[in-house]
Amino acid sequence: MSTGGGGNQMITIIPDELKFVFEVEKQSFCDLKVVNNTENHVAFKVKTTSPKKYFVRPNTGVIQPWDSCVIRVTLQAQKECPPDMQCKDKFLLQSTTVPQLTDVDDLPSDLFTKESNGKVEECKLRVLYIPPSSTAQGNGEEDGLSSCRQSFDGNFALQRLKEERDGVVNKTQQLQQELDLLKRRKYREKGSGFSITFALVAGLIGIVLGVLIKLWFSSPSAVENTEILTEILTPPPEL
Repeated sequence: MSTGGGGNQMITIIPDELKFVFEVEKQSFCDLKVVNNTENHVAFKVKTTSPKKYFVRPNTGVIQPWDSCVIRVTLQAQKECPPDMQCKDKFLLQSTTVPQLTDVDDLPSDLFTKESNGKVEECKLRVLYIPPSSTAQGNGEEDGLSSCRQSFDGNFALQRLKEERDGVVNKTQQLQQELDLLKRRKYREKGSGFSITFALVAGLIGIVLGVLIKLWFSSPSAVENTEILTEILTPPPEL
C-alpha cells in the first residue's frame, strides 16, 4: 500500500492531503494533481468514506505515460461545523496499469479489486478543514475591489455606447432635415419654372394681341381688320 507524495510508486499525488476552507452554507474545493511516473498507461479511481458530502470530477480516468491530470474535489455546503473543526473523512485513490488506447468507458468494473487484479496501488488521503484566514479575507477584499473596477469599467463602456448611439441619432436627424430641405428646394424650383413659363407665354400672347388691336384701329376699314383678326385667331379646320 502506498501513500501520496512519494516518487517511487506508480503515481504521485500533489498535495498528499485534502484541505478545504470550511464555511457554513458554502461550498469549498481542493485540486489534486495526479502524476503518472511510469511509461505505461495508468488508470485511477477515487473513493471516499462520505460520498454524499463530496463531488469528485473526474473520479475515474486514464493517464498517459509521464503525463498528469487534475482532479477537483468539491465539499458540498454544510449546515454546521464539525466539533473542533475535526474531519474524519478519508479518500482513497487506486491506480493500475492498462493497455494502450484504453478508454475510460471501457474499464472493467472489477479492475480495481485486488481479487481480480493484484497490481492495484492505493494512496490514502486525509481531509483537513481550515477556517477562513486573513489571507482569504484579503483575497475577498481584492475580489471586491476587482468587482468594483469591473463594474466601473462596465458602466464607462455603457456610457460610451450611449454617447455613440446619441451621436448616430443626431446625425440621422440632421441628414433627414437636409433631405427635407432639398426636397422643398426642388419643389420650389419646379413651381418657379412653371410660373416663368406661364408668364412668358402670357406675355407673348399679350404682345400679339396688342399688335393686332393696334393694326385694327389704325386700318381705314375696321370691318376688314376684324375679318383679318378673326381669320388669324380662328384655328384652321381639322383635315
